[in-house]
Amino acid sequence: MDDMQAAPATARLTDRPDWLYLLREFEALYRFGSAGGSTLIRAHRKRVRDALSRIIAGNAEIDDRAAEDKPVTAHLSRALDLGERGAMQGMARALREVRAGLTWEYGYEKVPKTLAQRYAYCEIAGPLGPVRASELILGFVLFAPNTTYPQHSHHEIEESYISIAGAWSENDAAVHAPGSLILNKPGDEHRITTGQTDPCLLAYAWVGSHERLAAPAMKLTATRKARRLQGI
Repeated sequence: MDDMQAAPATARLTDRPDWLYLLREFEALYRFGSAGGSTLIRAHRKRVRDALSRIIAGNAEIDDRAAEDKPVTAHLSRALDLGERGAMQGMARALREVRAGLTWEYGYEKVPKTLAQRYAYCEIAGPLGPVRASELILGFVLFAPNTTYPQHSHHEIEESYISIAGAWSENDAAVHAPGSLILNKPGDEHRITTGQTDPCLLAYAWVGSHERLAAPAMKLTATRKARRLQGI
């Protein structure tokens, strides 16, 4: 008899139903939510939905990452409590079930010290997992109360946010409540501010090429002062 042990089988979505249920909450948001009459949002929702359907139908691999918190995750319980009271309760409850396995990160090589205390995101599906996907990234971004997330854009990546808990604004244009979807086309500059008293939790989806999603090159836009110093 061979004494060598067989390598453990790769875990799949059907082996980890909590992750599967979370993906189905994303699918419901992008399938049944309103496009508000926008053809651009309708088309984006379909791209996300189609890619997500392929991930679920293909019983994607699960590759557990080391769980990691950031200072802002001290606000996560409050954000989930708020989410469970409102229209996004299904998503908030599904996220709570997997919260012990989330890897919270910044995504930038250099993060301003104040922002490092007030922001982090976790990837749910994408090239880095835990649910492996090559044509779509799904995740969550968490902000502390009274936070300004600086101006930034995403090269060759189409992005949408859906509010799960807390009020926020983009480019100071409007206040977005839970259930709202905001679309940013590739290259669109956007800046996020959050309410004074409660944290803000947003679900996000990124659509782009496999090469771009695998290396999104996240970069904050230089401030006006920095651009003047650089002669831009």
